[in-house]
Amino acid sequence: MAIVLGANRYGKAEVRLVHVERSTSVHVITDINVTSQLIGDFSDTHLTGANDKVIATDTQKNTAYALARTGGISSIEEYGLRLARNYVGTYPYVTGARMEIEQYAWDRIDTAGGPHDHSFVKGSGAVRNALVRKDGDAETVFAGVTGLVVLKTTGSEFHGFPQVPYTALVETDDRVMATSVSARWVYNTVEGLDWNAIFESVRSTLLEQFAVVHSLSLQQTLFTMARTVLETHPEIAEIRLSMPNIHHFVVDLTKWDLDNPNQVFHAADRPYGLIEASVVRDDAPVPAGTWDGVAGFV
Repeated sequence: MAIVLGANRYGKAEVRLVHVERSTSVHVITDINVTSQLIGDFSDTHLTGANDKVIATDTQKNTAYALARTGGISSIEEYGLRLARNYVGTYPYVTGARMEIEQYAWDRIDTAGGPHDHSFVKGSGAVRNALVRKDGDAETVFAGVTGLVVLKTTGSEFHGFPQVPYTALVETDDRVMATSVSARWVYNTVEGLDWNAIFESVRSTLLEQFAVVHSLSLQQTLFTMARTVLETHPEIAEIRLSMPNIHHFVVDLTKWDLDNPNQVFHAADRPYGLIEASVVRDDAPVPAGTWDGVAGFV
């Protein structure tokens, strides 16, 4: 029996970076969190401590800053590709790279004269994200959003489920449905795409379908949201969604001789139903291993 080194990677995690585009008087702010990791022939540093092939994690941090300065950040996907390409092909012992980026929203402050040119207010809690993987010449780009909290006050039902032992849930044909959408999708190309426009379109599609679908289950809503994204965007190969059911329970006010026609609710944070699924193109499946190393369901 031999004990050997398995798969490994290393890098600098969670480099906080804010870039301000000042090419015009209307400034653009990009607030991101970057995790840079390299893959390659790094066995010596694990086995003997030799560091002659180890590009320091501090160097990776500084590279993230430098490439933001020299090339700006037009989108987190383009920036992630640029970071990965900076290493793979430049250093023979670096055969792959993994760049994971989160982007936090800032909105312009509205003033009497309209949106302010250089003053911002923190945006919603939803976080845009991108994951770029480069393995030699092969490049894969994932994109997504987490923490997209949505709620509809009607247009949702849940009934017809099996009345097995310990079932206590009451069937309903009118309920509040709320969830926090986490979505991640993978592209089938990295060439010629308007990353920002696609992200905004996918986000809008997810929100619109949540709103307009009369839901008989959160599963039905999830599938319709994801299916519509794939129908709209042929450049997206697969999309995965994770949607917890943020339960809103009607409060019983009969003790005080009050009715409650779906007006007063207790919003429970736990436990919660958790609905997750991937939606794919059956005529163009994603190659095996594509999602390897992508943390969590999405």
